[in-house]
Amino acid sequence: MRVALHTKVRTDRIEEYEAAHREVPEELTQAIRAAGATRWTIWRSGTDLFHVIDVEDYAAMIAELGRLPVNATWQTRMAGLVEVAHDYSAGGADALLPVVWEL
Repeated sequence: MRVALHTKVRTDRIEEYEAAHREVPEELTQAIRAAGATRWTIWRSGTDLFHVIDVEDYAAMIAELGRLPVNATWQTRMAGLVEVAHDYSAGGADALLPVVWEL
């Protein structure tokens, strides 16, 4: 399945956010893949961040990642950089952007 999400980076932290994503820990990328994601792309327009994730089961992926210390460490780092964070709570699977049109 393919899912889309919308988050926001803080205006004063854009450069730091982008720098952090040039250095995503290998342990985290391995955990994301092990949780079922095959591709995750983030686009930025101003402070708006749009994520597109190809994943077997999004709800299962966020549940698995939500339990992992490597993800908790990354989310703590991101918390200082973003205004709207990726939601790893039980309701996070419902935070997807709805599909309006597809070719």
